[in-house]
Amino acid sequence: MASSRTRNPMTPLERRATSSLAAIMALRMLGLFLMLPVLALYAEDLRGHTPFLVGLAMGIYGLTQALLQIPFAMASDRLGRKQVIVTGLLIFAVGSAVAALAHTIEGVIIGRAIQGAGAVSAAVIALVADLTRDEQRTKAMAFIGISIGSSFIIAMLVAPPLQGIIGVPGIFWATGGLALGGIVLLLLAVPAPQRFTPATTPVADLMRMLRNPRLRRFDLGIFTLHATMTAVFLMVPTLLKEHAGLAIHNQWKVLLPAMVLSVFIMLPLVYVAERYRKIPTVFPIAIVLIIVSQGLMYFGRDSAVDLTIGMMVFFGGFNVLEALLPSLVSRAAPPESKGAAMGVYNSSQFIGVFVGGAVGGWLFGTWGAEGVVIGAVAVLALWLLLTVMGSIPLLPENPGASTPGAREAES
Repeated sequence: MASSRTRNPMTPLERRATSSLAAIMALRMLGLFLMLPVLALYAEDLRGHTPFLVGLAMGIYGLTQALLQIPFAMASDRLGRKQVIVTGLLIFAVGSAVAALAHTIEGVIIGRAIQGAGAVSAAVIALVADLTRDEQRTKAMAFIGISIGSSFIIAMLVAPPLQGIIGVPGIFWATGGLALGGIVLLLLAVPAPQRFTPATTPVADLMRMLRNPRLRRFDLGIFTLHATMTAVFLMVPTLLKEHAGLAIHNQWKVLLPAMVLSVFIMLPLVYVAERYRKIPTVFPIAIVLIIVSQGLMYFGRDSAVDLTIGMMVFFGGFNVLEALLPSLVSRAAPPESKGAAMGVYNSSQFIGVFVGGAVGGWLFGTWGAEGVVIGAVAVLALWLLLTVMGSIPLLPENPGASTPGAREAES
């Protein structure tokens, strides 16, 4: 007879909360990803544009995200997750409208900065943690990761034809509409969690999260993961174009199957990690997969098939870690401070994006794809060594299962 551990599915509340919040994250991220293939060319036709300002229009969103994740997340600990998420989505919609109405590069920069100021990712992840049990949390995070990955692929496919139909201003209006749709879904479909009000001041609460050695370990991990991802995606389009002969508009032929097939790597590893409590074993395996993917992509760069395999392995390892890391943060953080912990975690993620882009761009410009691969492997190998040899375990010695609660008064 199967044990209770091996027969422990999500409850209806957990399924509803996870699917609804995954949809909200996907809608919001779709609104951002839609800009990636079209914004740079569009910005070149705006008054006052320079290469630096075009780059600033692309990247300013990440800066405001990094600066405001912690304040929004800590506010969600005190004011309630849903109230803060609604506020952030409204700010994002306002930024979309500002960018849509802009006729100068400065106006688009301001709009993009306002979009990023709706920094609710940490609050959404904290809400997922509030509404799921420990043993179901990685599964929930994996589902959210898949939804975000899917929104990325959809954006790459539909953004160019959308630009031809409604133009980039129309896409900005659409992204604002997606944010407003996320608000409706949040209010109608997501249960309200039990509230745990922090007993300390916001500053004291933040310092407590920063001093927690286990949380610092996970913050460093997400920084490394996203720095590597950003650096890798600086070289991948060039490899696909110059070596595999795929023009920009055809590169989805590699990215789409790679993302879809990576699910067959991710799901078994996540299943083993949670069902059999093998997170300490699966975690380093996922890092190894990303290291291996660098060699597969570099040495197979002349073949679209080999690049697809390399990207599949990369996405597989990346998505496993994207599921495990926030789950581990939510277990290590006190219930009343999950928002603060997630805020630091998400800020570390966006800082990693910035550093990975800057350092990866320098490596690529100086030594080409070989420099990016060597740099990525070196950083990942160090992370792997710290994971295997580190004195702080991934999981607490006596993890307790948390039971999600809903309190409709918050909604």
